[in-house]
Order: sequence, then C-alpha cells, then structure tokens
Amino acid sequence: MKSNDWDVAYEWKAVALLALGFGLVGLDRWLIAPLFPSIMKDLNLNAQDLGNCIGILGLSWGIFAALMGGISDRIGRRKVLIPSIIAFSLLSGFSGIAGGLTSLLAVRALMGVAEGSFCPTSFAATADASHPKRRGFNLGLQQSGFALFGLALAPIIATQLLSVMSWRGVFALVSVPGLILGALMYFVIREPKAAAKPAADPAAKPAARASAHGAAHGAAASAERGNWRDVLKSRNIPVAMAALFCAMTGVFVLGAMLPLYLTEYLSLDTQRMGVVVSAIGFGGFIGQFGLPGLSDLIGRRPASIVGFAGTAVMLYLFRGLGAQPVQLFAVLFVASFFTLGLVSLLSGPVATEAAPLGMISTAIGIVVGAGEIFGGGIAPALAGFVATHFGIQNILWLPICAVLLGIVVSLLLEETAPARVRRRGGAPALELPASE
Repeated sequence: MKSNDWDVAYEWKAVALLALGFGLVGLDRWLIAPLFPSIMKDLNLNAQDLGNCIGILGLSWGIFAALMGGISDRIGRRKVLIPSIIAFSLLSGFSGIAGGLTSLLAVRALMGVAEGSFCPTSFAATADASHPKRRGFNLGLQQSGFALFGLALAPIIATQLLSVMSWRGVFALVSVPGLILGALMYFVIREPKAAAKPAADPAAKPAARASAHGAAHGAAASAERGNWRDVLKSRNIPVAMAALFCAMTGVFVLGAMLPLYLTEYLSLDTQRMGVVVSAIGFGGFIGQFGLPGLSDLIGRRPASIVGFAGTAVMLYLFRGLGAQPVQLFAVLFVASFFTLGLVSLLSGPVATEAAPLGMISTAIGIVVGAGEIFGGGIAPALAGFVATHFGIQNILWLPICAVLLGIVVSLLLEETAPARVRRRGGAPALELPASE
C-alpha cells in the first residue's frame, strides 16, 4: 500500500522487523543479569565480575557503534545488519559454554562488536523507511523492542527456564530466534533509494538542517559526505552524547545490579526478583516510543528535561522502599518509562535531526558510542566496585546523580522537532523518498 507515493506497507514491515531485531539485541545482552546468581555459584564469581561482564560488552559496543555507523553510510545497511544479527545470536549461545571469567568476558566483548554494529545501522534503516511525520515515533517503537525483550521478558524467561534447565541451556535456547530473524531481514530490508541532495548551508542552525535533511538522509548513497569531525560541529551531537551518558548510566546500573540488590539486600526470592526487575523493561517499552512520540508534539528539549527529572524522582522513591514487590514494581516501571524513553529520544530523533546530510548512521553511531562507552561500559564496572566495597545498597546513588546531571545537560539542547520548528517559522520538514 502506498500513500502519496510513500510505501507505507514497507515502512511498517521494516520497522517491525528492526524492532524485533533490536529486541533480540536486548534479550541477548541482558539475559546474563538474572542468570548471574546461578553463574556466580558455578564459576565462583562476584558482583565486580558481573559489572565487568556488563561493562566490557558496553565498551566494545560503543567503539563499534561509532565505527560501523559510518561504514554503513558508505556500504549500505544490509551488509551490516544481516551479518551482525547472525553473529550476536551465535555468540549469545557461546556464552553458555564459558568455563570461567576469562572466556565469558571474551564472548561478551565479541557480542558487543556485533551488537554495536547492528545498533546505529538499524536506527538509520528505520529512519530511512519512516515518513518524517512518524520518524520520532518509529525510532522509539523500534528501540522499545530492546526494553520489552531485554529488560521485561529476559528476567521472566531466565528465572522460569532455570527451573527446567541450567543457565547454559538458557543461553543456547535464546540464540535461535536471531538466526531466523536474520533470514527474514535478508528478504525484506531494502537499501534507500538515492535522491537529489538539497542545497544546504554548512553554517545553518541544527533546527533548519534537521528539516532539510529529512529529504536526504534516506539518500546516503548519493550524498556528499564529510567525516566524523563534521558530525561533531552540530551543537546537538556533543550535547546528546553527554545526555545519553547520563541516561545510560541509569539504565545499565539498574539493569546490571538490581537482581543482586533485590536478592542480597532486600532478600527477595529468585522468582519475585525476576518479576520486579521486569518492570524496567515493561516501563521502558512504553517509554521508548512514548517519550519520543511526545517529543514530536512538545519538542525534543522539553521531553528530555521531563525525562531526566521524572527518573530522578522515581529512583529516590525506589531507594526508600523495602521488600514490597508491588510497590517496587510500580516505582521502577515509571522510572524506566522516563530513562529508557530518554535513550530512545537522544539516540533516535535528536541524533537523526542533528546529522549532516548523508551521515545519519555516523551521527547515531557517535552518539550511541559515547553513551555506551561511559554509561554502558564504565558505569556498570563502577557500580560493581561500589557494591563490592561499599555495599550493594549504595548502588542507586550512581544513577540518581547521573540523571540529575542530565537535567542540566538537556538545557543545552537546541530544538529540532519538525512540528516545533514549523511553529517557530523554520523551514518545513521535507519528505523522504520511499525505499526501493
């Protein structure tokens, strides 16, 4: 079905597959956290080792997100997307044959390479397929798969499967869906059709460039590209990098350490722990398309400020709760709505609309890479240090401080939401060409 020469049917098929793909990224990445109490006993590990396992994946993810984002702008989306989804699915299965910390760290580092390559390329492919009016919503919807599968379903799946198989069997089982999805992407995902490059003033403000570049980011094959230094000249890119570091610190410290916090400090059993931790994913699932979708209406900057402030309030309330599963779930649900919504907002529409022409995947890769290296790599390792040396009960101060800093950083964002730009008299957003 096409509407005004826009291939709506392809748009929804592509977004659905890419959302499922990013969901499997989340599942494979976060399955280790709820399994770790069992892994600790078998491999004689501790909380610092968990932080290091989460962190090393984040570091390699961040480096390769920055590298492969630019490469996919040059060689195409399919050549990166399909090999990377197959690779991280196989590596997830290999996690189950780890015999100790060294082999587990090695597998997790390689998973970060594959998942980091998939991440910015999949965001760019979603932006390529999306009508400008739905770009924020679609990018959020795609990223919401990460929260639903990785942070909502993974704790439930892991803790329930542990009753019938070992943690090694769980890793093997969850590697299969990614191989199937890789085959489906091969037949469905298209490269964007080339389009004429509109004239652009390199000194133009990000808001004006965001409107103009809507017509061109699907045309990366024909656009004249610069290098990563050109991406950093856009004010919103370094601001988004810093803000995403703050948001990801909240996400990854909670995702990595809450299972231990709930079982060791609050003394919840494994099944109740799994249900409470799943609130991160269910709240984040709604937030990852809800907050970016809201930003289409109220603007990227106000939505970012609200997201950080809401997260700070909820985490402070969470810290004061005892072993009360219902209340813990409810507060964590709202906190995750905001903080995972921020991840989606900053790495999706904010990065997309600030990117130079033909460099959308490069821009996303740089923003995500910075957020992953610091928020997904260093922060979990730091949280492991805090838990080991100062007590697991003190880990929540790290995300609380990070999101408070995020409020200040968000004040520096320049507004680029097409609807807000039009209301202020900026250039109207142009439509993207349909993919071939």
